[in-house]
Amino acid sequence: MNWSRRSAIAALGAAIAIPGGAGAMPGGAGAETVMRGGGFRRPPRLRPGDTIGLIEPATGSDEAFQLTLVEEAVVAMGLKPKRAANVLGRHGYLSGTDAARADDVNAMFADPEVRAVFAVRGGWGSARLLPYLDWERIRATPKLVVGFSDITALHMAIASQAQFVTIHGPNGGSAWGKASLDHFRRIAFDGATPTLTNPAADDDRLVQRRWRTQAITPGKARGRLLGGNLTVLSALAGTPWLPDFNGAILFLEDVDEAEYRIDRMLTQLGQAGVLGGLAGVVFGQCTNCTGSSSGVYSGFTLTAVLAHHLGRLGVPAYQGAWFGHIADQFSLPQGVLAEIDADAGTIKLLEAAVG
Repeated sequence: MNWSRRSAIAALGAAIAIPGGAGAMPGGAGAETVMRGGGFRRPPRLRPGDTIGLIEPATGSDEAFQLTLVEEAVVAMGLKPKRAANVLGRHGYLSGTDAARADDVNAMFADPEVRAVFAVRGGWGSARLLPYLDWERIRATPKLVVGFSDITALHMAIASQAQFVTIHGPNGGSAWGKASLDHFRRIAFDGATPTLTNPAADDDRLVQRRWRTQAITPGKARGRLLGGNLTVLSALAGTPWLPDFNGAILFLEDVDEAEYRIDRMLTQLGQAGVLGGLAGVVFGQCTNCTGSSSGVYSGFTLTAVLAHHLGRLGVPAYQGAWFGHIADQFSLPQGVLAEIDADAGTIKLLEAAVG
């Protein structure tokens, strides 16, 4: 995610009409809430030797060696990488034209050899593909789509148009440290339903400070996990690509966004009606999200902004969960029923992500 994403989204935002306002969830602070609506289909689980399609639906890689590293990582997982035809293409800051990048996604869903699809990287551009995708084919052949950041646009569109589980997790080009890989394997290979808890801090402190969570509104809530990058998600407001968030657990993360921009985007989601019917909220990591390089900021802090927008919803919510633009992170299956505990700072998956 970078300046090009922000400037392009700003232009898109000018064309988005914002309907109605958001209301508070019935039940009050600390109440246990249950999602409403039907379930998502589960794509096939991964097995050793499976073929993984590699796509670049947004910004392009700078050099071929970056893709080589991704392929080596896939092989190290015991899987076989398969490049999309237009990977390593270039069209401005995008990895090829919209039509070419959409063709790659469509081809991976049409290819019977491909078991799952990994995004090599994010950046900006996935939203541009959505009108060009073969939704009839995608609905007919559920496959795990894995990635985060700008890949939020693909996750949201699949949730709204095809209703099968995808994974908000590391991109192909992410670090894939042991913790990230272990989380991913348990969910995508084993079909496990773990309780996701932040790791213990590795800093020498009397009281843990790093990777701490903070309850915004205490309590437990159940709902289907839906969400991703806040900037990308807010840019989809007013389009047909957002799913129904009524009764969902919304999870959010971002990077390089000052507090006032987080404020602006949450205001947009609230006034678009996305926040009003939630069962709960988890805000992950917001890396480099400050408006002051000196570290002394006289305006609202990020915590204050989140408390203002999320605290008044009257549903369990917490911040600081272990996902976002960080070296390692949870794999969060989109559309899976889960329970959050805002006091403990945990996400418990209540059903498997894969069949």
